[in-house]
Amino acid sequence: MSEGSRGGGTVARAPGVLRRRVRHADLRAVGEVRRELRQLLSHWAKLRNGEAAEVAEVATLLTSELVTNALVHAEGGAVVTAIAGDRLRIEVRDFVSGLPEPKAPTADGTSGRGLMLVRSLADRWGIRSHGVGKCVWFELGGGPA
Repeated sequence: MSEGSRGGGTVARAPGVLRRRVRHADLRAVGEVRRELRQLLSHWAKLRNGEAAEVAEVATLLTSELVTNALVHAEGGAVVTAIAGDRLRIEVRDFVSGLPEPKAPTADGTSGRGLMLVRSLADRWGIRSHGVGKCVWFELGGGPA
């Protein structure tokens, strides 16, 4: 297990699994998570056929949206978990209670698109409450369950 400095960084590495902590308001971490996710997905893609490239692009986009939301709207940072098995499952957990509400974006607004994208592009998705905080998750690769 490796730890990043000051609460950020990869916290566990197992075949097919990415688990990374990101600090509150550390928006540089979004790019780092994307890079680590792409690395995980390059190995996963070798086990899959033609759909892997499309799944990887969608997964990267949706993960970026969820991590950004967590870092902007939730104190205490977040934990990102990606599990690449038969399907790809991404979870972004934060430590603030209250569930996000999907909103229709405005033409000139800078928010409101993240959950709409997840709802539109993921095969499955949801929000799970925890004792402290919540987990927004989605699945891709394998069609609707």
